[in-house]
Amino acid sequence: MTETANAPVAAHRVRRVTTTRAGGASKAPYDTFNLGDHVGDDPAAVAANRLRLEREIGVEPGHVVWMEQIHSRNVTVVDGPRDEPVEATDALVTAVPGLALAVLTADCVPILLSDDEAGVLAAVHAGRVGARIGIVPAVIDAMRDLGARPERIGAFLGPAASGAKYEVPASMAADVEQHLPGSRCRTEKGTDGLDLRAGIRRQLQGLGVAAVAEDPRCTISDPTLFSHRRGAPTGRLASVIWIDTGE
Repeated sequence: MTETANAPVAAHRVRRVTTTRAGGASKAPYDTFNLGDHVGDDPAAVAANRLRLEREIGVEPGHVVWMEQIHSRNVTVVDGPRDEPVEATDALVTAVPGLALAVLTADCVPILLSDDEAGVLAAVHAGRVGARIGIVPAVIDAMRDLGARPERIGAFLGPAASGAKYEVPASMAADVEQHLPGSRCRTEKGTDGLDLRAGIRRQLQGLGVAAVAEDPRCTISDPTLFSHRRGAPTGRLASVIWIDTGE
């Protein structure tokens, strides 16, 4: 059968997952499924946890790409596995099926983005600093360079510190609101706070991304999740996105 120019393009099978604290090898205070290699945990435990993640989500060994996150607006396009975390970046973008992109968080906002038709994916670490200085627009631009279109991109905002719990000084709330409108809020105590997911949702919609889903869980409130603000030192959750090759 000959495919016509107007035939619909089959969507790629995009998969997403967000981990919790449970089911790993790490001991307190990183108990137990800590995936962060920079928080003081036993490296052997972190390695075991990362191997389990690969096995459970069904990607090839070594095909989860990690980042050395630095609260920047740096975006890196990756086209294959990496032996080490990608240096000094807070967003990964790929169009390679079977290559999983991971973002680590423990209160910051993990963002998973995909244009399922173009097969272009991104994983983004958006903390207060990164969100304020424009990591989200930078990653949308990088995705467009690989053939994605904003109106086709779907976004997922993972577990993060909620506006009800994320208390900050009034001057900080005002500064972030100036750069990321929609993020300033009042906490459950009636104090100044930040709802970064609200600001990021508004920003994404302003960039043409209409489909924005959100995991409403608050890392500070939910003991099944890691939270740096609730108690440091602690571990890190991973939010991962990949194209399932079905092999």
